[in-house]
Amino acid sequence: MTWLVLIIAGLFETAWAIGLKYTEGFSRFWPSFWTIVAMVISVWLLGLCVRTLPVGTAYAVWVGIGAVGTVLLGMWLFDESTSPLRIVSLLLIIAGIIGLKLASSH
Repeated sequence: MTWLVLIIAGLFETAWAIGLKYTEGFSRFWPSFWTIVAMVISVWLLGLCVRTLPVGTAYAVWVGIGAVGTVLLGMWLFDESTSPLRIVSLLLIIAGIIGLKLASSH
């Protein structure tokens, strides 16, 4: 169950990272409001996870999910680069996330 919560925390991290683009420097109320809500939920869920998972593993997986999700959504929503090197780099992050999960005793 903790791993599922950690995945959800990572998805909320993706949401707030993408939300930053829509806040226009926190000058737009509703995008800023929802971005801050996603930030709080993301960090709160991460905090729940580190009760049982090693903090280094939980944090790295949380950041990795957020990074991969943000890059993928950036490619889709903002027409960011889809270069082969970028794709390979994403795959390496995903491999690291999987490796950390497999190396975890939880």
